[in-house]
Amino acid sequence: MTPHPPPQPPSLDKLSSRELHNLAVRRALHHVDVEFFWQLLRAIPAAEASEGHLSEAGRDVTHLSVLLDDAIESGEGDVAEALRPIYLDYLVKHGVSG
Repeated sequence: MTPHPPPQPPSLDKLSSRELHNLAVRRALHHVDVEFFWQLLRAIPAAEASEGHLSEAGRDVTHLSVLLDDAIESGEGDVAEALRPIYLDYLVKHGVSG
């Protein structure tokens, strides 16, 4: 699905996936980081499918507004866990610590 992120500072590694999501999304919104959101949008359907949410994954591919909402709200449950490497990679690349 996604490449493994580089080793992260211990403070980030201890955060929950929800906390990582919040940090990454807040930073991306603040810096208007379209590239991060595009990466997240591309990863969400695969993350949902990998966690057994097949109907949501198929729906997301065909409905951009649903996918955008998912990007902002993707910090919940098993999908957040599947997206964890993306959040960690993004935060490490931009020097954000927990």
